[in-house]
Amino acid sequence: MIGVDVGSGDRLALGVLAQYRMATTEQMHRVIAPEVRIEQTRRRLARLRAEGLVDRITLPQAGRTRAWFPTPYGVQLASEWPEMRGHRPSRTVSDPTAVRLKVGHTLTVTETALAFLEDASRRGDVCRPLDWIPEVYHPIGGGEAVIPDALLYYRHGPANGDYGSMLRAFVEVDRATMGPERLAAKLTAYERLHRYVPVIPGRRPTLQEPAVEEWRRRYPLFPRVLFVLDGTGPAGVENRITALRAGAELLAPSRFLHDVPILATPLADLVHHGPSAPIWRPVHDPDQRVPWTDSGHRQT
Repeated sequence: MIGVDVGSGDRLALGVLAQYRMATTEQMHRVIAPEVRIEQTRRRLARLRAEGLVDRITLPQAGRTRAWFPTPYGVQLASEWPEMRGHRPSRTVSDPTAVRLKVGHTLTVTETALAFLEDASRRGDVCRPLDWIPEVYHPIGGGEAVIPDALLYYRHGPANGDYGSMLRAFVEVDRATMGPERLAAKLTAYERLHRYVPVIPGRRPTLQEPAVEEWRRRYPLFPRVLFVLDGTGPAGVENRITALRAGAELLAPSRFLHDVPILATPLADLVHHGPSAPIWRPVHDPDQRVPWTDSGHRQT
């Protein structure tokens, strides 16, 4: 057991870094304490660094922007907390060299998280910092798995009473580092996850214990799939949405597209308008523009 006494604010800061893997000083401030001056967040991060729980790198050609990440010691401590159980990313990065190689994509994922967190705060919905869980492992058989960039939990509507609804989403952040066809292939992986039923050696399904899809052990309904597109101009976004539409057409015979909303939007629109605006394009009909919270499926 590690004997470091971490206060509530420090605890949230370390928990966010252990879960998100990295964030800039400004991103950390917006996640953990937007109501105070950013100098307080800087002092908090410096204190955690002095205790050996987090570290930082300075990004080149970014105005000496600092990106913070947890040390192995910090990840070990945070993983012992009840609120972090099952939330640790499948691939935690704690080495400065590895952080530099992954910083572009990971900071973009963190910026996407902030869009949802800040929009929820403005709207009176419920989405807490630890409701954004990067890289949750979902097996699909044959040693393969679906690992979304993030799993999002979001309560839409009043936090109490019978009028709120719990939304869940797999979020894929694409910075155009792969071709449109490889991006569209992710739809096939999610369709496999949707129908994957694990085989338990030596055990046959019965009426009392029928075989069920693996995802049903975690979720009452399959999470919707959200593609956030960045790294190109409008033409590049259209190319990728066209590829997603072609990928969706190949899956048309299955029930996946009928059962699961699959939406795409540029990161620029997400940041400028907020996730709840009608900026999302269903991949099967990208001429539409819908809010992600009202795309035909209510999850409870």
